[in-house]
Amino acid sequence: MTEHAHERQDDRADGAADVSTGSAKEKAEAAVPAIPELVIISGMSGAGRSTAAKCLEDLGWFVVDNLPPALIPTMVELGARSQGNVARIAVVVDVRGRRFFDNLRDSLADLASKHVTRRIVFLESSDDALVRRFESVRRPHPLQGDGRIVDGIEAERDLLRELRGDADLVIDTSSLNVHELRAKMDAQFAGDEEPELRATVMSFGYKYGLPVDADLVVDCRFLPNPHWVPELRPFTGLNEEVSGYVFDQPGAKEFLNQYTELLQLIATGYRREGKRYVTIAVGCTGGKHRSVAMSEKLAARLATEGIETVLVHRDMGRE
Repeated sequence: MTEHAHERQDDRADGAADVSTGSAKEKAEAAVPAIPELVIISGMSGAGRSTAAKCLEDLGWFVVDNLPPALIPTMVELGARSQGNVARIAVVVDVRGRRFFDNLRDSLADLASKHVTRRIVFLESSDDALVRRFESVRRPHPLQGDGRIVDGIEAERDLLRELRGDADLVIDTSSLNVHELRAKMDAQFAGDEEPELRATVMSFGYKYGLPVDADLVVDCRFLPNPHWVPELRPFTGLNEEVSGYVFDQPGAKEFLNQYTELLQLIATGYRREGKRYVTIAVGCTGGKHRSVAMSEKLAARLATEGIETVLVHRDMGRE
């Protein structure tokens, strides 16, 4: 064999080796599984877990109902092996097993060790609303045993207290119908790109009770009440005259400016800790004038800061 032949053979061998190595590298990179996005749906029985799950299913999520918490990491692993066919998984869990929290705590720790991004959605509702719902369908509460419905609700609240505290998103369904709950879920999960932080700014009246799903509560009762101005009483905080009256009061503009700055600091911390949702409740006596006007301005400020904001006036119109 000539010297040139040896060189050509060496060139082919080197080239073949390069092609082989490159293909192996590409195959190895392609073989790395994509970890699915995970949402855990839990909360009080009768608060709307099934409706929330159905909404995510309609948005294209792969939903597993009543999965034992110990199997959640396995479900995520199976999704990772699906070659991108299962990119978003929602798991509905409840407290029918007494080992619920031990298993769930271990599963969440396992997910964290594998750097799985997970979010917890907690469905909340008042005792009165839950009792009415169970009575309307004539079904016992899963934890009431030989006791009353309220006994089962109390037992469930005790078991879920820790999970509720860890939830990324709490939705109070006490006064929501099915369509309103779906709208809330759509607002949080619809869309191709999820913003870093979503905020719900909710005006409310103290005389109707604190919103149970609030992360932060703002009290506007330090401002004079337009209710006592006869020409303003029939209107709401959406009216320009009412809003002008509120923000002409001493401290109103300063409060809005300084609280917005505080929220920017809090938002930075929420992003750093991986919290994606925050509900800011803004209250006054009746939820009609001051809280509505302040909520409108606050929501607009947050939007200019790049925070996607949903505005809700919970008690406006209840009088």
